[in-house]
Amino acid sequence: MTMKKNLKTVPIPIVPEMLTEEDLIGLTSKKGLLQLLKSKNISAKSALRILRYEAELRQLQIELVKLQRDVQINGRRVVIVFEGRDAAGKGGAIRRFTEHLNPRSMRVVALPKPTEVEKGQWYFQRYVKPLPNPGEIAFFDRSWYNRAVVEPVMNFCTKLQYQTFMQQVPEFEHMLYEDNIEIIKFWFSISKDEQERRFKGRVNNPLKQWKISPVDDKAQENWDLYTMYKEEMFSKTHTSYSPWIIVRANSKMKARLEAIRHVLNTLPYKGKDESKVNLHPDPAIVLRFHRRSKVVD
Repeated sequence: MTMKKNLKTVPIPIVPEMLTEEDLIGLTSKKGLLQLLKSKNISAKSALRILRYEAELRQLQIELVKLQRDVQINGRRVVIVFEGRDAAGKGGAIRRFTEHLNPRSMRVVALPKPTEVEKGQWYFQRYVKPLPNPGEIAFFDRSWYNRAVVEPVMNFCTKLQYQTFMQQVPEFEHMLYEDNIEIIKFWFSISKDEQERRFKGRVNNPLKQWKISPVDDKAQENWDLYTMYKEEMFSKTHTSYSPWIIVRANSKMKARLEAIRHVLNTLPYKGKDESKVNLHPDPAIVLRFHRRSKVVD
């Protein structure tokens, strides 16, 4: 694919305010584009990578719209769970999943900390209400698996509460499976160094201040403890009817594309055979959990 062809199909990843009238006149050839990128101190290789990413993302999002339409028409209920360490890229991936979907038949579930009333309820009760109705897709930005990793690490639950959860969660998910709710569980996996880099980026970026939380301060300090609980979670909750899918997410763009590809590859929908984009996820990025498989984090 040539640079000229790319220019016809996808937007240039440059802030419009950076371009002058002379700049725009120069964008009629590959040479002109390269000169503009150089003058703005932008790597041509990086710009081309973003162009290709945006073009492929758009094609995958078209398939997601087709999937959602099939879910609507056939009254299906789909749950996609996004779990992983802090700063693993869960929220950014969800935004790419939902960017062009009909908001009337999908929801993003990101629950705040439980109220005093909810603390006295059956643990799964607060997660049952936002489950999808017929014709809906629900994206869980963290889920009931808070109790599997974050809560025991941060001492937000008792040892008995943790043990009860680990015993009940396979049964809970089996009930969902028996009721024909389609479930995909993602674990976004990043390295310790990459997590630290992203935390520093949040501190220095005024647009990401809302992402900073007290839990972040303990994430690096408790890295090994998180690992222990994560591995226990995989061991006890990876089942044939609700398996864990690992997404190697040190590269945000690759993680987003391959996670979307996995969903499209896994779930059936009308028009899938007519897709103009590859629907087979890269096994180096997305893999089904296995005890012998190497995980980034």
